[in-house]
Amino acid sequence: MSEHDSASGGDRGTIPPGAQAGADRAPAFVLVAGNTETARIEGISAAGADSELLVHTPSADLEILAYGRPVLSPTVPVAPSGCPTPAVVTRAARESLGFETVAIDSGLARPTGAPTVALEGEPGGDIRDPEPVPNAAAIYEAARAFGWALPREAVVIGETIPGGTTTALGVLTVLGERETVSSSLPDNPLSLKREVVEEALAASGLSAGEAAGDPIRAIETVGDPVLAAVSGLTVGVSMTGTEVTLAGGTQMAAAGALVRHAGIEAPLALATTTFLAEDGSSSIGALVTDLDLDLTITDPGFEESEHPATSAYTAGEAKEGVGMGGALALVERSAVPMADLRERLLIVYERLLDEQQAQREVIGR
Repeated sequence: MSEHDSASGGDRGTIPPGAQAGADRAPAFVLVAGNTETARIEGISAAGADSELLVHTPSADLEILAYGRPVLSPTVPVAPSGCPTPAVVTRAARESLGFETVAIDSGLARPTGAPTVALEGEPGGDIRDPEPVPNAAAIYEAARAFGWALPREAVVIGETIPGGTTTALGVLTVLGERETVSSSLPDNPLSLKREVVEEALAASGLSAGEAAGDPIRAIETVGDPVLAAVSGLTVGVSMTGTEVTLAGGTQMAAAGALVRHAGIEAPLALATTTFLAEDGSSSIGALVTDLDLDLTITDPGFEESEHPATSAYTAGEAKEGVGMGGALALVERSAVPMADLRERLLIVYERLLDEQQAQREVIGR
């Protein structure tokens, strides 16, 4: 693995100095980013305004978390409806609390301006291919070694990968776990995802439950490079006795399943949002019970804002991602009122819109 520090210029979204005071005592927030060709399947993901921009989403999410705005990425990731990436929520939490972040590149398809730790990852293939993540073992081991060496009393891990709920469903299926996941869309296209997974199983020659106890095989055949990194990182951190929280929804629960199938029985938590918990199609409560994960659900009170930056979330879009649930849980446990987080979110959102407009004006000239 190697570390790349890509300069961005000044950070117009400076984290308030007062928030830095408690940064040394706060958990490390790790965001793992990558791509999978599975996201190009029509109707699978809402993590981008169109298929051409969708590939930039993970790279842009890393930049927003690091700097408060895109740098190399051409646009702010938005859903077709205009719902902003959950990165704006996680960034708002970071500006409120000042927690340390670590960005991991586990198969990005486009460059990012954020400083990253690069693992052995390459973008994942379509899970309908026989082996979409041929280097799963190398990614997993590199992440496990990094997690083992990461010095911190507690670690929160999030993800950003369009199409990741479909690969998560594939992994849960071949591990023999509960076959259900959530969606970034208001209406979960679960039947489409199951159809894709059935095609993936046929291509790989696996049947449901056949990779139980073999997490690497599950990732190689129907997974993605981010699941390889998150599960390896979690195993490495857990083996040091450090507290680990998986920040997200059913994708991170799938990572938890991989950890359990690696033989790790250490306590493991999952922190998500009310948006995902209230999505009946996700079955998140039953899934975390199956996997013996401690569940935290945080309500950010977005219905009180009546603003475009939050209304799409309350309508069921972008229920999770970019570690949003974990970031909100950190705010709820802090002395910062959730109302302050909502105000900070609007500041981040407006700043992103201003940056986007400035880019358009420059291009226009």
